[in-house]
Amino acid sequence: MSISDRVIAIIAEQAVLEPTDVTRESTLEDLGIDSLGLVESIFAIEEEFDISIPFNANEPTASDFDISTVGAIIDGIERLVSEQQG
Repeated sequence: MSISDRVIAIIAEQAVLEPTDVTRESTLEDLGIDSLGLVESIFAIEEEFDISIPFNANEPTASDFDISTVGAIIDGIERLVSEQQG
């Protein structure tokens, strides 16, 4: 399973949706994920990939980690995983 598929599965589970309902263009708001759901998703993703996401739960928009869309989240995680393996 690719990083993209794994991230989508985690986000879909958090949103109580099917993975097929989540696209790279989806925003967390589109999916009905609130700030608590976002934090839970981030924790689940960190655990899944054994990475640390530079994320400020109190000010998500002030983070270096782009959470604007599912695709941006996937790109950020792929970059973190790549750096970790580097």
